[in-house]
Amino acid sequence: MKQNILITGGAGFIGSHIAEKTLENNYNVRIFDNLSTGKLSNLDTIKDHIEFIKGDIRDYDHLKKSFQGCDIIFHEAAEVFVPRTVKDPIETSMINDIGTLNVFEAARQCGVQRVVFASSCAIYGDAPQLPKVETMLPRPKSPYAAQKIMGEYYAKLYNDLYQLETVCLRYFNVYGPRQDPSSPYSGVISIFLTKAINNEQPIIYGDGNQNRDFVNVKDVVQANMLAATQTGANGNVYNVGTGKTVSINALWENVCKLTGISLSPTYEPFRSGDILASVSDIRHAIQKLSYSPSISFEEGLKETLEWYQCK
Repeated sequence: MKQNILITGGAGFIGSHIAEKTLENNYNVRIFDNLSTGKLSNLDTIKDHIEFIKGDIRDYDHLKKSFQGCDIIFHEAAEVFVPRTVKDPIETSMINDIGTLNVFEAARQCGVQRVVFASSCAIYGDAPQLPKVETMLPRPKSPYAAQKIMGEYYAKLYNDLYQLETVCLRYFNVYGPRQDPSSPYSGVISIFLTKAINNEQPIIYGDGNQNRDFVNVKDVVQANMLAATQTGANGNVYNVGTGKTVSINALWENVCKLTGISLSPTYEPFRSGDILASVSDIRHAIQKLSYSPSISFEEGLKETLEWYQCK
């Protein structure tokens, strides 16, 4: 018998890729998204095979109604633009804190088996220890990071107190097709690729020596599928990255090489809440989830560039 899954934020960048993979794996797929940043066009190839519900995770009653009959929830919906959480911590907490609590409670009330929660490497802040390991104490530098930590605390509480299986995945810097470069929510790779295609200078905040662990969306989807299905995975937090780093300056150099342009970036001051260095220790995910990132940075960058060129 097919299992029923629901993806909050399923019309977004990562959520739409999860939707495709779950369909491929023979699940019944339901998507819950308010389309504030998600796009129905992200679902064009699968729209005839899914159920779409326009809704907001701040609306508990609507969530509870939508979760009826679901076995697994992938909770991707969030306010992910760090500067907005810095500017408006109260409003964004209604999404990332209360919205996430609504998801867990609605899941409990509806008899959902497992919730996979999209957390973030932002919770590590600028702690000097590298690589980042799950046992490190959180050092949030933004309301966004604090909100994600709270989501993890709720996940652990619901797992232990209410026996709702939960798994938290701390995403590092996810990239790939369907990131919207015109949006301030976009990752740096999508922005750089679009700038290069248009032969425009990019803006780099800071000196460009910041390091990031760029993980392809296909590998993030792999981690989600494993988190949803692996026996004994629940009650834990896992890093989802590659364990390798690329500086922002080196990223732009790679983009220039791929596109055959030669442009120097414009440098502007660091933005509030930005992290200087970030790389994952993924041994826990390898051991407990059998996670195995398979997309190299060069391969993923090339594939993503080709997608933007075809838009």
